[in-house]
Amino acid sequence: MVPEIAGIDWTRPWYDAVRPAFDNLEPAASFVDRFNANAARLGLQNHRGQPIRFVPQAELPSSTAYEEFIGATGCVPTRENLHDFFNGLVWQTFPLIKRELNALQAAQIAAAGIKQSRGPARDAATIFDENAALLVVRDGDAGRALVEGLRGHRWHDTLYARRAMFGADAEVWLFGHALMEKLVAPRKAITAHTRVLFVPGAWFGLGWDERRAWIDMQVAGQLCAEGLATSAFTPLPVLGVPGWWPGQDDAFYLDQTVFRPKRPAKDKTQEDA
Repeated sequence: MVPEIAGIDWTRPWYDAVRPAFDNLEPAASFVDRFNANAARLGLQNHRGQPIRFVPQAELPSSTAYEEFIGATGCVPTRENLHDFFNGLVWQTFPLIKRELNALQAAQIAAAGIKQSRGPARDAATIFDENAALLVVRDGDAGRALVEGLRGHRWHDTLYARRAMFGADAEVWLFGHALMEKLVAPRKAITAHTRVLFVPGAWFGLGWDERRAWIDMQVAGQLCAEGLATSAFTPLPVLGVPGWWPGQDDAFYLDQTVFRPKRPAKDKTQEDA
């Protein structure tokens, strides 16, 4: 076992999304073996219908991109470290989203090859894969006002004054494995790229696995139908999620080194001058 894995505090609410996948891992010599047992049990597949298998990083050819290799073989190169550990847990939690992200990345590589710049679609997919959170909000006037507040960086109004909405009318599910890795040692400034999902009220009455499966299917369907752009994200300082950190008083949300005001839009006239 990688020492850092033994140090993960699974009581932290930001690990709620992937904790069941961790709890379902079977005893084995390495977490790659444990992941493969779970992947086989869950029937995980890539977009070509090939079984997902976690393999040592050395099996990735030096001339082949990571995403391309997964798309072509179903094999996920995996190192024995904290970053790839969380990546494997996300595959086991949101397999449809991971499949569609990989399909998008593989298609971009096939079309444009490997360049110094990834391009906007592949860049957005990488951001999603590494650093995304999913904000699930009850559809309605109050929910849409909450989201508009976040998009407007009205942090105090959204996260403090409306804090009672979190849990009852809004939930945050982490997706990005790099984000989870950073939160092993939490810092107030850690910020997620957040994608919003509006849901009917009945969603909040579902069991945990039903909610997880709904998110997985819904987001995967959106990615397949619409693709992805960086404009789909809004920033969210993770320790600002109500109930996720102690001491969330007035002063906590007025700290502008973390909860920064929205930058004013550039004047097009000045830009063209």
